[in-house]
Amino acid sequence: MAEPEWESLEQCLEKHLPPADLREVKRLLYGKETRKLDLPSRALESAAEGDFELQGYAFEAAEEQLRGPRTVRVGLVQNRIPLPAEAPVAKQVSALHRRIEAIVEVAAMCGVNIICFQEAWTMPFAFCTREKLPWTEFAESAEDGPTTRFCQKLAKKHNMVVVSPILERDGEHGDVLWNTAVVISNSGAILGKTRKNHIPRVGDFNESTYYMEGNLGHPVFQTQFGRIAVNICYGRHHPLNWFMYSVNGADIIFNPSATIGALSESMWPIEARNAAIANHCFTCAINRVGKEYFPHEFTSGDGKK
Repeated sequence: MAEPEWESLEQCLEKHLPPADLREVKRLLYGKETRKLDLPSRALESAAEGDFELQGYAFEAAEEQLRGPRTVRVGLVQNRIPLPAEAPVAKQVSALHRRIEAIVEVAAMCGVNIICFQEAWTMPFAFCTREKLPWTEFAESAEDGPTTRFCQKLAKKHNMVVVSPILERDGEHGDVLWNTAVVISNSGAILGKTRKNHIPRVGDFNESTYYMEGNLGHPVFQTQFGRIAVNICYGRHHPLNWFMYSVNGADIIFNPSATIGALSESMWPIEARNAAIANHCFTCAINRVGKEYFPHEFTSGDGKK
């Protein structure tokens, strides 16, 4: 999100604050301290070889006298595109599949039960370009497209629920496009899909160039590891959106996003935490990382940069 020379808020605080002050600042920023997990050495080595960062944290719960703990391990993937945005569509998708496969292998080493990728993970986030081609060519069937079949294999291989947000091509209704998340059981079966039900129309940035608000309501999916829902990207700005997923029974609500640092870095983590507090559930905010350069320079509706 930020420039490379400024790694993160946490590293800045750790560099400049004494330990006692750091603990108090983190308590005020984040609430109860999480426990950092000791991850398997082979997972850390594989992550280093694959050039991605791996971290793990535990949210502690009070012990009960009569029931044993129910531990659910959730994996959140914030990936970057491995090829330039102007590379051929098929090559971009294939390269992203390979990278995600390596990341999921590491998640499996860590015992992850449910994994979620970022919004439209199989493509550059090109909806800001207002161009039809080649970006709409990344759309595929949610039921039997190559990405869904790929994720089904991963889910079955690793006994892992997979949440795969893609650009969906709805062939049954005249090739309508949707911003969709496909939910796949740890058995490899498709549990269903959910669609982004709030989309941005801010100035001349209008995602309805590509797709409209979803028409599937606020579905919750029963998995072996708990009831999950997916509140895609812009839906995070709407408190009642989170509320409806919670009312429908979600234990965990994922928020896969793609948004830029200058615009949203101060908002999206806080919005998810507020939703968790308000709705008595766990929320998982996910973005994407890296910089994406597109063949044509962006302009506003008035022709200015």
